[in-house]
Amino acid sequence: MELSLPLDSYLEEYRYKYIAIYYALRDAILEGRLPSGSKLPSTRYLANLYNISRGSVAQSYDMLLAEGYVQMIVGKGTFVTHAGPTPGTEEQAFSADITLSSWGQRLMSQYRTHYDKPKLKGEISFLLEGMPIEYFPYDEWRSALAYAGGKGGGDLAVVARPEGDAELREAIAGHLRITRGIAVEASNVVLFSGSMQGIAILSQLLVNEGEPVVVEDPGYHGIRNAVQACGGTIVRGDVDAEGLIPEEWNARVLFVTPSRQFPTGAVLSLDRRRQILKWAQKQEGVIIEDDYDSEFRWGGRPIEPLKALDLEGRVIYVGSFSKTMFAGLRLGYAILPNALVESVVQAKALYDPISPGLLEQRALAYFMIHGHYKRHLRRMTRIYRMRHDRLCSLMSDHMSDIFCLIKGDAGLHIYANWQRSAEEYEAFKVAAKSRNVEFRDASAYRIIPGPLAACFGFAHLDDEQMVEGVNRLATAWQDMQQ
Repeated sequence: MELSLPLDSYLEEYRYKYIAIYYALRDAILEGRLPSGSKLPSTRYLANLYNISRGSVAQSYDMLLAEGYVQMIVGKGTFVTHAGPTPGTEEQAFSADITLSSWGQRLMSQYRTHYDKPKLKGEISFLLEGMPIEYFPYDEWRSALAYAGGKGGGDLAVVARPEGDAELREAIAGHLRITRGIAVEASNVVLFSGSMQGIAILSQLLVNEGEPVVVEDPGYHGIRNAVQACGGTIVRGDVDAEGLIPEEWNARVLFVTPSRQFPTGAVLSLDRRRQILKWAQKQEGVIIEDDYDSEFRWGGRPIEPLKALDLEGRVIYVGSFSKTMFAGLRLGYAILPNALVESVVQAKALYDPISPGLLEQRALAYFMIHGHYKRHLRRMTRIYRMRHDRLCSLMSDHMSDIFCLIKGDAGLHIYANWQRSAEEYEAFKVAAKSRNVEFRDASAYRIIPGPLAACFGFAHLDDEQMVEGVNRLATAWQDMQQ
């Protein structure tokens, strides 16, 4: 057992070595650094480690034994019996008052990110989740990982520059040229550990303290958090059935989700796209376009990203693989105008001098180049379309009195406006929870209160689960009526 004791400070305080060892071990037990059941090292080992006599160590062990802190088991050793606190569960007796920077204070004062709690047994969750892993082409991915490691693992020691693996950047550029109509070169692609890291870094580069920044309302709270942590002032951009409503904002940075507005699913019309681009030209501004889940599209005409219409280099296109691959693959990217590439790479290098997750990056490049990614997207799009249509049908049949669904032709969740009173909505959420079914209250995405709504994720649910979930929601509403 590796054991480190701050013995020098105890030796300064206590005259005899065996007393110093006793108190050092006792305090480690009481503070939880040596939890109950831990085996102490042998007296010989501890004596050699600290260059003291074995007799002094044995004497300290005897004192601990006499006071009930340890027990000795013949042939096995000495074990801690006193149950001290678990490390980190009690406030330290001596805690320095450390003042955070302005950035740190803003970060701690804003909305805290709450990760979804583990599901309860038997719970049906309509929270926004990703692909069911049983549909992922694991054999192809395993082959890609084997390729990425090189023959005999020879490439495992290879590193990549901060902007990421060159082959993957080229594969992403080729994919976007075909599927999004974006004229992009690999040199304009920078990889991140998830799209949120990219959004945070872009905010730090583009937003000054006190500067106004336009964000959608409702919209993704992670974007607001990034802007506010940088000291930016949030300017609300109202959203309707056609997406963000253009205005003459007195700002130079805008975050927008035009292909599928989050969370409503509205598609920004072509006329509004052109208005927003004209605004950016007039303000000499920058637009950050977050295309978070429009890879899965099963209806309607293909949507041109703002980036495809951008002739002046004012749009940054942000994408991610977390929805199309699997949640544990934290890979996002940004397509940058030439004027921003060097500064973004330098900022990325501050956090990641060597691009992390290179094995996964190289594997994903192989996965895309050999057509596995395209086939995977086609298959999952068919599955998600069936699940989307099935959930819409179930909700229309059983929940139309209380929810008005905003049906879409892409994405992994359905936005539904509440049809009743605010008091009934609060009561319905409680009733649904009591029936062990959960959904996302869309008020979490609003800056100021607005029409009540909910989001229902369906990507992870099979037919049986969806039927059971909607039945529970309907029963929860009946519970309220009774």
